Amino acid sequence: MVATRRQTKKANPHYEFGGPIGALGIVLGLPAVCYGLVLTCNERHCVSLDYDSIAGIPSLTLPSGTVLFSPEACAVFLGWMAWCVVLHLILPGVEKQGVKLANGKRLTYKLNGMSVFVVTLGVVAHGVHQGWLDLGWVHDNFLALLTAGVAFAYAMSLALYLNSFGKGEEKGGKKLLAKGGDTGNPLYDFFIGRELNPRVGSFDLKVFCELVPGLIGWLLLDLGFAHKQYATTGAVSPAMALVCAFQALYVADALWFEPAILTTMDVTTDGFGFMLVFGDLVWVPFTYSLQARYVLERPVALTPAFLALILCVKALGYAIFRGSNLQKNWFRNDPNDPRVAHLTYLPTKRGTRLITSGWWGIARHVNYLGDWLMAWAWCLPCGFAHLVPYFYVIYFGILLVHRDMRDGEACQEKYGKDWDKYCAVVKYRLIPYVY
Repeated sequence: MVATRRQTKKANPHYEFGGPIGALGIVLGLPAVCYGLVLTCNERHCVSLDYDSIAGIPSLTLPSGTVLFSPEACAVFLGWMAWCVVLHLILPGVEKQGVKLANGKRLTYKLNGMSVFVVTLGVVAHGVHQGWLDLGWVHDNFLALLTAGVAFAYAMSLALYLNSFGKGEEKGGKKLLAKGGDTGNPLYDFFIGRELNPRVGSFDLKVFCELVPGLIGWLLLDLGFAHKQYATTGAVSPAMALVCAFQALYVADALWFEPAILTTMDVTTDGFGFMLVFGDLVWVPFTYSLQARYVLERPVALTPAFLALILCVKALGYAIFRGSNLQKNWFRNDPNDPRVAHLTYLPTKRGTRLITSGWWGIARHVNYLGDWLMAWAWCLPCGFAHLVPYFYVIYFGILLVHRDMRDGEACQEKYGKDWDKYCAVVKYRLIPYVY
């Protein structure tokens, strides 16, 4: 009986991201994009919007002296991962329970990302001040570090996929698999991830990688570019200061509110495969730091008025992002909390409540709108001479729309007609009166 259900399930798998062909394209394409961002925009040249610039992309070359691979960079990347793991294990943290899983269990997570963040920044600051740490090294070895990260992500993803076939704690010695990552197609399952919560003892690999190494690594790359600029010019430009400050706030905010990650689709639904491994450990640090690298290699002058505009965009985006997320968390924890007791809501047959006023009466994913506005705020300091530094805000907009669609499908399946009623009340997905 069990075997029959399993075969039926695999005979009609539900694919996302274009199925196996799409998965192959992403597995090969994401690293290519990471390298392409360096090839198309560096201290030697940067692609602009004019035809000649775009037509010349095939003939672009990297600056002389660029190193694509080095044992030193591999050692640094592995050392960075080891540093994060060791700090996670030895530093104190809070114990939080995750959501109830398909097997009825709740996993317990140790969360101490902010402690790892503070200790790391303290050690880095001390090393730079004492002169034994050259943070600008990350700029000169950026591509070699990227190569090390790509290789690590492929290797880790393969190890996770193979390990997912081993014995687990479930009935019959099986592991708890992600619904979307157990299709029976090796390529697709490698991409999505078969096992939902791979662990080594109590050490949860997915939740650890979701924030700590990638987010803190991203900020260290930013600071490395700022350090390089200071060492070269004797000052940090306003554009660099804005980018680093905005992104530092983003990283610190994510780590301060680390428990919120436990209710996201990444943790509750998606398996831990190439999609999340590469995204967490490579895509985030090496593409999100593009703006800091750009203003180092191609200095930008900001007028006081434009600088003020950028600050306003950031403030608005952060207010929407943090305000909406706090409101949702307060309501989820206690609907009678004085801060959210005034909110209207739609009761569902599942016994849950969908907020229909406040921030969440504006749009179903109003927090995504705030996130996207913040993305604009750290692209705008790059000026308008070139297109490449705006890659992030374009990509992120597409990602948020796709994420909204995935979440909408999941909620439709979860709430049924109640979701239709909710959508009739909260009509807009992301941007009021637009989408």
